[in-house]
Amino acid sequence: MTQTRKKILGYGIDLVSFSEALDRVGNCIKEKSGMQIVTINPEMINQGHSISAMDEILNSAELVIPDGIGVKIALKLKGVEQERIAGVDFAKKIIELCAKNGYKIALFGAKEEIIQKTRENLQNEFPELQIVYSRNGYFSKDEELQIKEDIKNAAPDVLFTALGAPKQEIFNNEMKQLLPGCVFIGIGGSFDVWSGVVKRAPVIWQKTGLEWLYRTLKEPQRFKRIFPTLPIFLIKVIMEVAAEK
Repeated sequence: MTQTRKKILGYGIDLVSFSEALDRVGNCIKEKSGMQIVTINPEMINQGHSISAMDEILNSAELVIPDGIGVKIALKLKGVEQERIAGVDFAKKIIELCAKNGYKIALFGAKEEIIQKTRENLQNEFPELQIVYSRNGYFSKDEELQIKEDIKNAAPDVLFTALGAPKQEIFNNEMKQLLPGCVFIGIGGSFDVWSGVVKRAPVIWQKTGLEWLYRTLKEPQRFKRIFPTLPIFLIKVIMEVAAEK
């Protein structure tokens, strides 16, 4: 399958539909060829510009999907109509795929009560799902080596890591050396949603691309993360578009 990418502020975004991206992951799991998935947003692009490890990951990840609405707008400014692929929905479809095909998964991150409830809910929703490892995301540097060894020994086909960016992307990238045939995806706050602790925005907010606004209204502390990051990001993209003409 030909891989088409469009660069935004130096980083390539895969121009794929939800189903095409899922097919790509499915083939990768089947062939055990290994893959790191990045669900990119403006904040992560900013991190790439200031953190060398993140820069390398964004340039080397096998699949970079447009999660943030800011990335979707940026692509549109560049003349590309690309659907937003919400990381939480995409990750859930990967879990469904794993359950149907007997693939093994590992869950890593979030608070202890959230990871426990996430595992319980997923197992109830997909009784055939093989969860070979789960652990909360609070650990010391000394514990990290043992966690990596435990995940390696569990030998999952897919690792879902929820440590927040860029920590989850860096962890996944380091795990690629230990599990070269595994699929890795950083999923931020998805465990909060799957555990039932955090409610998704109503469907109409999701479909109109305003889920970020809904979440900000519900969690005002998120405002500092989005502003001024989002407007500055879009101004930079507009300047980049102008320079390309």
